[in-house]
Amino acid sequence: MEETSLPRPSSSSSLNIGLDIAHAFFKPIQGSAPPSTTKRHNKITVVGVGNVGMAIAQTILTQDLADELALVDAKADKLRGEMLDLQHAAAFLPRTRILASVDYQVTAGSDLCIVTAGARQIPGESRLNLLQRNVALFSKIVPDLAKMSPDAILLVVSNPVDVLTHVAWKLSGFPSNRVIGSGTNLDSSRFRFLVADHLDVNAQDVQAYIVGEHGDSSVALWSSISVGGVPVLSFLEKQEIAYEKQTLENIHRAVVDSAYEVINLKGYTSWAIGYSVANLARSLLRDQRRIHPVSVLAKGFYGIEQEVFLSLPAQLGRGGVLSVANVNMTEEEVQALRRSAETIFQVQSQLN
Repeated sequence: MEETSLPRPSSSSSLNIGLDIAHAFFKPIQGSAPPSTTKRHNKITVVGVGNVGMAIAQTILTQDLADELALVDAKADKLRGEMLDLQHAAAFLPRTRILASVDYQVTAGSDLCIVTAGARQIPGESRLNLLQRNVALFSKIVPDLAKMSPDAILLVVSNPVDVLTHVAWKLSGFPSNRVIGSGTNLDSSRFRFLVADHLDVNAQDVQAYIVGEHGDSSVALWSSISVGGVPVLSFLEKQEIAYEKQTLENIHRAVVDSAYEVINLKGYTSWAIGYSVANLARSLLRDQRRIHPVSVLAKGFYGIEQEVFLSLPAQLGRGGVLSVANVNMTEEEVQALRRSAETIFQVQSQLN
């Protein structure tokens, strides 16, 4: 597998001819200074070139988030095919060097490493056994990434994302602020869409979070929902406008079930998670300091005592997780968040 952005010439003579032609096209500026050493060169690695990995890679390219994009997968032919397919679109995309290899050497010097690789569930296989196989897979992936890019931020997308983010943290040896799971960032986007649809407003004007596990025990923070800066539930109560709690629960259930619905209809999810992860990459690499509900080490927050990763509204920047927002939760929401932490911990404690 070649590790260059273009297929290599067949001989050194053809390379020299190519350079001669290139030099003929351009005349250098006399006495010019070398490039600025302060100019940042962003490199992103995506591990796993399945539907999710390629949706993320494609979105990163179209949004001009990386100067260099490295793709890694165990399937050499599939990997080279995906690399060539992206390279052939070079005339329509911002200039990005695209690399691909089965060797993790290609990832060296990455600023952000995104892991999407995961084992597929075998019919009749238990979720715990599947998780155990994914842990074994991570034990081959994460140490190599950490070795090649010791200063990188590690972003885990593979499911179950909360447990595997904890595994990646342990395997990498990185500080916890540089290991993040995609968590409920996408769930919260779905949540905002459904609330906006229900109220007939633009989803970008809705502030709403899903926290906790990326899964069935996730927690919808109804008390913190606002539209155009107006807190929804307190506004309804002040105006004495009745609303049914069942309506709220139905919206949350729709959020939890939405991924399953997409998978049942098209076989997999890809585009939404692609945009979601690219959104996180932008906040991290461009030091946006935006708040995202992502999976972070939650011990010590909101009375959580277990060493688990779960989603909390976190401020993201060039250093990874910069802080966790002190969102005002009701006692009911806090208790639900602690139960979610316990659910994750129970699964985590069964791992070898």
